[in-house]
Amino acid sequence: MLKTHGRYAHRSIEDRPRFRWPGGKGLALYVALNVEHYAFGEGLVEDLVPGGTQPDVLNNAWREYGTRVGAWRLLRQFQQHGIPLTVLLNSAVYDQAPDFPAACRALGHEIACHGRTNSESQAGLSEADERALIAEATSRIAREEGVAPEGWLGPWLAETPRTPELIRRAGYRYIMDWGADDQPIWLLTDAGPLLAMPYSQEINDSVAIIGRQASAAEFADMIIDQVDQMIADAAEVPLVFGLALHANIMGQPFRRRQLDRALAHIAARAGDIWITRGADIAAFVHEDPSRAV
Repeated sequence: MLKTHGRYAHRSIEDRPRFRWPGGKGLALYVALNVEHYAFGEGLVEDLVPGGTQPDVLNNAWREYGTRVGAWRLLRQFQQHGIPLTVLLNSAVYDQAPDFPAACRALGHEIACHGRTNSESQAGLSEADERALIAEATSRIAREEGVAPEGWLGPWLAETPRTPELIRRAGYRYIMDWGADDQPIWLLTDAGPLLAMPYSQEINDSVAIIGRQASAAEFADMIIDQVDQMIADAAEVPLVFGLALHANIMGQPFRRRQLDRALAHIAARAGDIWITRGADIAAFVHEDPSRAV
């Protein structure tokens, strides 16, 4: 028998509860906007041009474009289309660009926790150190927002064997690290069940554009095709699409122009989609835990 994580049992998408999202919709859609802050010249990085020398001004400036320009342009763009956001925030953004989470707060967007900074990951941490990382990031968001975050996405989606337990004990209602399904599923932890929210690794600008070198137009087409196909797939079984974007990637002007085409398509199909926030999907499942397997 091969080793398994033991967090959930296999159950095919054909063998699921038949229910509808609010409004009788088959597909729920939330947009996860990653807003990140990195240390200068140390720690983990995502580079536009790999292999630069230190100090790596080029790549650092590209990353900081996200909080200086990209996130703001995207915020306006989603507001124009009436689409709410789940903002996946490094808590260090409060030190670097506190005006952006303040603007999100004023508009009613969800602030979910994306750790302290993407210059680090939880991989390999001791339990005490990981608990301290989670506590620091969580308490900073709770202090700034006046309410604790409900959703967690680990920096780099990295975990230790104890991460789900620590996230559950920290009071989170859902986690986005486990993108194994098109429905929310319950993770087994020794602290009680934890909801795993679908978060796309395919329709994700970091993976598709930086990793696989898709063009902005191709990525917009991917979003449109994903939405249309998932609406069809959700005719009988309710599904969730978590669209993953990053402020410094999708916030570039030529990409935003293509994204606008995809957002207009989503808005035009609002009769078939519950366009909402991650926390709202989690709340709906928590109201009746049998809605997730």
